[in-house]
Amino acid sequence: MNIPQVLGYARIAGMPTVTGLYTVLFPLVAFAMFGSSRHLVVAADSATAAIFSSALSEMEPAGSAAYIRLVSAVALLNAGFLLIARLCRLGFLADFLSRTVLVGFLAGVGVQVSMSMLYDMVGLEVGSHNTVAQLVGLAQALPHMHVLSVGISCMACALLLSGARFLPGRPVALVVVLGALGLSWSLGLAQYGVTVLGPMQGGLPHFAVPIVSWHQFLALLPVSASCVFVIIAQSAATSHAFAYRLHETVDANADIVGLCAANAVAGLSGTFTVNGSPTQTAMAVQAGGTSQKAQLVFAAVTLCVLLFFTAPLQYLPRCILGSVVFCVAIGMIDVAALNRIRQESPGEFRLALVTMATVVSIGVEQGIFIAIALSLFRHVRHSYRPHTMVLKPDPTTHELEAVPVRAGEQTEPGLVVYRFCADLFYANCSLFAEDIDLLVSTAPTPVRCLVVDCSAITDIDYSAASVVRDELSRLKMCGVRVIFGRVASYALADMERHRIVAALGAGNIYGQLHQALASARQTVESAPIKAA
Repeated sequence: MNIPQVLGYARIAGMPTVTGLYTVLFPLVAFAMFGSSRHLVVAADSATAAIFSSALSEMEPAGSAAYIRLVSAVALLNAGFLLIARLCRLGFLADFLSRTVLVGFLAGVGVQVSMSMLYDMVGLEVGSHNTVAQLVGLAQALPHMHVLSVGISCMACALLLSGARFLPGRPVALVVVLGALGLSWSLGLAQYGVTVLGPMQGGLPHFAVPIVSWHQFLALLPVSASCVFVIIAQSAATSHAFAYRLHETVDANADIVGLCAANAVAGLSGTFTVNGSPTQTAMAVQAGGTSQKAQLVFAAVTLCVLLFFTAPLQYLPRCILGSVVFCVAIGMIDVAALNRIRQESPGEFRLALVTMATVVSIGVEQGIFIAIALSLFRHVRHSYRPHTMVLKPDPTTHELEAVPVRAGEQTEPGLVVYRFCADLFYANCSLFAEDIDLLVSTAPTPVRCLVVDCSAITDIDYSAASVVRDELSRLKMCGVRVIFGRVASYALADMERHRIVAALGAGNIYGQLHQALASARQTVESAPIKAA
């Protein structure tokens, strides 16, 4: 199922058809040996193929010997950049891909791939890489669709979807592909206008180092850098998405090593850039692959095809290939997971939809980076307006319980215990000061002591420290003693460095809240409270 797909990606790359098979030979073995993900299939991919082909086709004619050298040189450069990325431990970027984003990412890829496959299913040529443009073009070209191809595609999809529903784990897609090959050969479907893959050469690749000029090398650097960003982001998103689905873990840095080895082998074996492929990974998972042993078998099958079976592949109808990939892409849209996210967290559901829409309308690589940016913005937004509370005795248990900060809230007469539930930094320090001013100015009885529960404060930056020192000065002028409780060692180090300890007084900092409360109550008892 994957072999015909990589042949299609070779067309996008502007490379000889057989080089698509080369991407699932030695590069696949290299990633299986060095990568971490148990399921990620590293092979030809449309995103990176489109990036380098659009740039290199302006330097040399697509498919020429000079063009092939440039393409292989880009793959080697990718390996170098990926090695640098591993040394810099850039695998941490995968940590910024939340599960919500991954569900939206896979759904967007599913929509994008299924739309592009519809062209093959109706016997038309894709005229754009943009999904929205593809939809418009398909609507305009429907009168020109090939009726027999449409009928074959509908029958194939019915068999594939029924097999997935009633015969899970069985090689229904393989039967469909082999059956279509046999029918196409025996009935001569090509003579009825059904587009087939056509003849291609076989044999093993020739290993060589691609030689380019210094001027060409400099021109290839930005092309390679663009490819590497997509390789890291898309591979991490795909491996983490399937690890999340299958309740497994991955080592993003080890995956970068695997991707480096795979691209190095690709550059030396005369093929093009390889990447973690969402659709091919989905195919491997649906076929029952549970480890990289499945990819080694895939490489072995590819070797046999290259040596002995390239001739039969020429009869495979493109509409069958499109139908197989279409059904796999539809399966990548996890409606149940999207519905669970919508029920539990409407905000994160909107984030998943934005990710999906971006992948569909702009592209996979842009969708990933925008999704990371939106995830970070959502996190910063929560830190910018954190929960703040006042601790008050519960009427029944008399234990201190947290209530939201409101005007007039007070823990005890003359005492306020205030909790700030985030690190203090430049964006939220004004809320810290505003809350304290509100509680002190609206207290039912004059506040003699303010206790700040610092259990959630682990870091204080320069701007926040300035605001805290100013607030301490104002409270001191108002006769309010301030005590910090539950101060962790790392927070205390920041307070000492930013001179908060000096402004507060060493005797007003405690590691436990009960110690801070005991000291505060002594202060309140020693200063009689007058009615406000």
